[in-house]
Amino acid sequence: MNAAVPDIEISEELIRRFDTLGPRYTSYPTADRFRANFSAQNTIRYLEQRAGRSHNPPLSVYVHLPFCESLCYFCACNKIITNDHGKVAEYLHYLDREMTMVAGHLGTERETIQLHFGGGTPTFLSADELGQLMRMLRSHFNFTADAELGIEIDPRTVSPDTLAMLAGLGFNRTSFGVQDFDPAVQEAVNRIQPREMVETAIVASRRAGFESINADLIYGLPKQTLSSFDRTLDQLIELVPDRIALYNYAHLPNRFKGQRLIRAADLPSAEDRLQIFLMSMRRLLDAGYRYIGLDHFAKPDDELNVARENGTLHRNFQGYTTRAECDLVAFGMSAISKVGDSYSQSSHSVTGYYKHLEEGRLPTEKGCQLSRDDVLRRTVIMEIMCGGPLRFPAINQRYEIDFIRYFDAELARLIPYQEAGLIEITVEGIFVSPKGRLFVRGVGLVFDKYLRQPTTSSYSKLI
Repeated sequence: MNAAVPDIEISEELIRRFDTLGPRYTSYPTADRFRANFSAQNTIRYLEQRAGRSHNPPLSVYVHLPFCESLCYFCACNKIITNDHGKVAEYLHYLDREMTMVAGHLGTERETIQLHFGGGTPTFLSADELGQLMRMLRSHFNFTADAELGIEIDPRTVSPDTLAMLAGLGFNRTSFGVQDFDPAVQEAVNRIQPREMVETAIVASRRAGFESINADLIYGLPKQTLSSFDRTLDQLIELVPDRIALYNYAHLPNRFKGQRLIRAADLPSAEDRLQIFLMSMRRLLDAGYRYIGLDHFAKPDDELNVARENGTLHRNFQGYTTRAECDLVAFGMSAISKVGDSYSQSSHSVTGYYKHLEEGRLPTEKGCQLSRDDVLRRTVIMEIMCGGPLRFPAINQRYEIDFIRYFDAELARLIPYQEAGLIEITVEGIFVSPKGRLFVRGVGLVFDKYLRQPTTSSYSKLI
């Protein structure tokens, strides 16, 4: 089955042939390769190296807010399920401690061009608490006038007044967790939110002046069928969000306890999941969205699509972004920072996170110092993940290598992708075709040397 659409040609045969397991490459090396021998002192060293330089990239800031009032069974995020809103004050206290320590090592002169609140449910916090957190951040970081401030929102937790308050705090981008509108699916995953609730939130966001509105969908959830998800797409397309993320549910009950509450018998088959994905992609493209990469779609005039078209698309732990390469400083339990050629991840548990800070130490639990080869491969993989083109002369000059010789084995492994018309390899570089953008994870993993080593991680299917 092939379907010609304005942006890309979907081929079921190619998906069956090249779909495999692999990382999503929000970093390289990926987080499962981080090691416990990377300490708080390593984190400090990389922060202070940046503080001593005259030319630094701008900052991106991430804050992990883990609290949720109820458990969504599908969720794989690091979260705290509680009805005790009193826990927020304690968490904010320790966030302020962490920010003070990081800013002390990093300095306060650098511009911050991006902020993202993730969770959990950031809007678990009250208006006063969100205002307090923003004051803390602005006291430690120098936000530019055009900074991108985004927040993840559970539609069940906000009102038009909440969204107006967030806009007043400076937020200009929001992302709503929709997942599925079908009542049977919502009941099966313990997340009841009628379409009207989502519509109210999206309309209120527009009235409040949010510049970009994203909606997340998940396919592969229990009780989903081709026809039920088609109806969900009908309803979401009518709401016209600027961006849509179409995520593939990964059922890993051995890793995520909440997923054990999902009956495996209720999950759609692998064949049904494929057909749901193919139908969804056709529907979104026919509705005027453009395919950005992996599971992301955007309206033609959205800055994410503009960046894809002009070759300035980037990728970080929050996914695709229009902002240039940044140092990412992340706060809160399990948050991951990227500073220079390093990654550091904070303690996964809230008790461990608090304990480190009580003892006057950054809460680093593990991390990674990148070798020269790691940095090179990160550049290659991220260029490919953003749709390329990957130009050999630029890489050769930057890293003082001969790309074709250095990656001789990897280029040989890419021949099937070239023969299938997914990429073109020339003496100038690797060029991803429109249909090849569906398979950039597969192309990228060819350059991942760590996949040659054992891991306990379970990766999701590429599609």
